[in-house]
Amino acid sequence: MSTLIIVGLIALIVIVFALSGLKIIRQGETKIIERLGRYHRTLPSGINIIWPIIDMPRKVYTRDLITNSRGESYSVIKTSDIIDLREQVYDFPEQSVITKDNVTTRINALLYFQITDPFKSVYEIENLPNAIEKLTQTTLRNIIGELELDETLTSRDTINSKLREVLDEATNKWGVKVNRVELQDITPPESVRDAMEQQMQAERERRAKILKAEGEKTSMILKSEGEREAQINKAKADKEAQVLNAEGEAQAKILQAKAEAEAILKIAESIKGSQADPASYQIAIKYIETLKEMVSGKDNKTIYIPYEASNMLSSLGCIKDIFKQ
Repeated sequence: MSTLIIVGLIALIVIVFALSGLKIIRQGETKIIERLGRYHRTLPSGINIIWPIIDMPRKVYTRDLITNSRGESYSVIKTSDIIDLREQVYDFPEQSVITKDNVTTRINALLYFQITDPFKSVYEIENLPNAIEKLTQTTLRNIIGELELDETLTSRDTINSKLREVLDEATNKWGVKVNRVELQDITPPESVRDAMEQQMQAERERRAKILKAEGEKTSMILKSEGEREAQINKAKADKEAQVLNAEGEAQAKILQAKAEAEAILKIAESIKGSQADPASYQIAIKYIETLKEMVSGKDNKTIYIPYEASNMLSSLGCIKDIFKQ
């Protein structure tokens, strides 16, 4: 019975020993194995077998972002034997930086990086998350210190590029690749924000006045062109009306002259063979029509006799001779 107990205990120890030596690594993760305190190997993803007690995974520092009940976020450094090979993002808290024109500004940044060499990330730096955070803060202060506030607000892409280059070069010996750096917020002092808002308001008012002036100018130009076009059209219409009136008057005079000519011809035909003059007949008719108009007034009792009354009487005599014929 005691022999069975001993065999069972030995089997249990063997099973526990074997299970403790069985390591399953997930995809995108790895572990550094040290044998008797020295680097032995880096475990790939999948099933791996190590010697318990002799082989031990190396503990590394990791950074976690924790949000409390008030919505405030802060980072916590922990230890773990798992090294994450995926791209990671560090959200750094706001920090105060001074620009070239001595304006204190609060800036927070996002850092996207990836561990490419687990061996270097463990043995080349003691606390990788803390080192990355401090390096990012100091580099950001140096870059912002070379720029004025206006350049800082308008040159985010330039700042991001410079910051990424410096961090990537510095973290290369740690087995880290910095992929991207983004500035989240740039918060100037309240006095500067008020001045900027006033400046923006003044700029908007200036643009509005310019647009209004340009609109009034365009309206006046269009109105002037419209009035000019209307005057041109009116002048053309008046000209055409005058031409038409002149043509009408000319046509009327031509028709009247033709009618008088036909009348004279008919009169000449009717008195053909007599000594009466058709022209004298026409003159006499004009005299009679003129005298009729002269005495047509209601209270007009004055009768004008032409100076050469003998010509009129001779014309009347001509009419008498015509009727005799």
